[in-house]
Amino acid sequence: MTVAESIRHPTDASRYVPIAEHGLIGDLRTAALVDTRGTIDWYCPVRFDAPSVFASILDADRGGSFQLTPEVPARTKQFYFPDTNILITRFFADDGVAEVQDFMPIVDDSREADRHRLIRRVLCVRGSLPFTARVAPRFDYGRRSHTVRTEQGLTIFESPELSLALTSGVTVEVDGLDAVSTFKLVEGEAAVFALDRIGGTVQPRHCPQAEAEELFDATVRYWRHWLAQSRYRGRWREMVHRSALTLKLLTYAPTGAIVAAPTTSLPEQIGGERNWDYRYLWVRDAAFCIYALLRLGFTQEAEAFVRFLSEGITLGDGPGGPLQIMYGIDGRSEIPEQMLPHLEGHLGSSPVRIGNAAVHQLQLDIYGALVDSLYLYDKWGQPLSSDHWDAVCKLVGWVCDNWDRPDMSVWETRAGPQHFLYSQLMCWVAIERAMRIARHRGLPADMSRWSTARDDIYRRIMRCGWSPQRRAFVQREGEEVLDASLLMMPLSKFISPTDPKWLSTLDALGEELVADSLVYRYDPTVSPDGLRGEEGTFSICSFWYVEALSRAGRVDEARLAFEKMLTYANHVGLYAEEIGRTGEQIGNFPQAFTHLALISAAFNLDRALG
Repeated sequence: MTVAESIRHPTDASRYVPIAEHGLIGDLRTAALVDTRGTIDWYCPVRFDAPSVFASILDADRGGSFQLTPEVPARTKQFYFPDTNILITRFFADDGVAEVQDFMPIVDDSREADRHRLIRRVLCVRGSLPFTARVAPRFDYGRRSHTVRTEQGLTIFESPELSLALTSGVTVEVDGLDAVSTFKLVEGEAAVFALDRIGGTVQPRHCPQAEAEELFDATVRYWRHWLAQSRYRGRWREMVHRSALTLKLLTYAPTGAIVAAPTTSLPEQIGGERNWDYRYLWVRDAAFCIYALLRLGFTQEAEAFVRFLSEGITLGDGPGGPLQIMYGIDGRSEIPEQMLPHLEGHLGSSPVRIGNAAVHQLQLDIYGALVDSLYLYDKWGQPLSSDHWDAVCKLVGWVCDNWDRPDMSVWETRAGPQHFLYSQLMCWVAIERAMRIARHRGLPADMSRWSTARDDIYRRIMRCGWSPQRRAFVQREGEEVLDASLLMMPLSKFISPTDPKWLSTLDALGEELVADSLVYRYDPTVSPDGLRGEEGTFSICSFWYVEALSRAGRVDEARLAFEKMLTYANHVGLYAEEIGRTGEQIGNFPQAFTHLALISAAFNLDRALG
């Protein structure tokens, strides 16, 4: 029996909780997924891209997990403590009601930040409930062995590179490589579990209930103080703010980098090979995030990102251009891709990958996304410094010389370089936004050269990107294929949203790539991307479609499409990368791309509605 056949067996499928059945917690350095059964099934201590200790979402047997569930049948509901990233999972049983509060404190002290304390508070609010906790770490994606010992009421898990300490207000026993606790709570009672990374200057220490309550209150204050900076007062405020809180969770505080998603290898097709590691900074994704956060009034994140670009990244002179498409969250340029064959993958979807081989692809669109975000930062945040402007001039000069090269474009296809319209479009954006900054600030610029290149790109797109047969702009030169990235043409102000050529393109996209508000990136059967299998609809494209409809004056259609998209969010307002055929969330989760596009679509649609 093959893996694909075996995962269709219901007993095997029951070993995995669907991707959407999770909430996210974090401390601005790393993050954890908590499923609706009360299990932490993804957690990489120390930082987003570190090896996992809990990864049962990728292998139910070998990945490791932190289970905390009632011993009796119970219905569950999960929600965020209002205006925070504290996750609460409630259990409703015949004999009582209890809840687990999961959070990671945000602390300023560097030593305590290195602790990466993960707190789980269990409270019985009615009747009584018996609970079982099982802490089963599997270090280095399940590749490293470890030992377990008890010391002064603590349980210590040790591996060669990493050690964790578990403290608990109830009795914990060692069971092989795991720690297990069975306890019963009656109404008004509580128990606290805290899992710390230890070593170096971080020494093991207990977490009594009083301290857990203080840290809970401090974490509430932190998130509410941060969210209070939002200037958004429009419709769908709760979803917009949840998306903002999610983007903040994906920020790596020590450098200001923003990860595309906190997970790796969650499949774009169950049983397929489209499984990628997204725990890095994509220049494009991070730049779009800054645009979305600036829209809401959050400027500190933009300042941190600009600082990361200027201090953490060195512009190169190689054939791939001065920028890579992605970097490690510490600014490193090498992110070698490897497979983990010992992990079966979510619902048998292999391979599981860590690292990303797309790191050295040529994707010209990143320059437009980056310069556009710097333009907005200069407009809504702080004026660009002279050093920043020198870097912008270097980037734009390179774009002027290289905009007509074939590349892999926004979707990172693995079928060879092509002349993609979207790449040329975003090169136009890079030059045009730089010219705006120069004019606004009176900064020195080679305006003659820049304007010539900008106009050449415009004419090339209009001549070679328009198909008279399709009555639409197309994905790449010499082909008749449509692509949802074309939705950025009016959003980037390249073309009027009511231009007849654009309206015809919008109709063509709606007929071919849109299915009841959900938008496919492209059709891989007519535009092979070098990978096998199918994928779902791409949620950022669905929100782009909403915005394009809104800007075209089709506001009623836009509002209906937006409301439909909101129904695909999970129970706590989170989105993965894609939506599957039956409405399930697929791909890495939660996805920054999706949440930033939701913010932009809501902002522009709300403004169009008046």
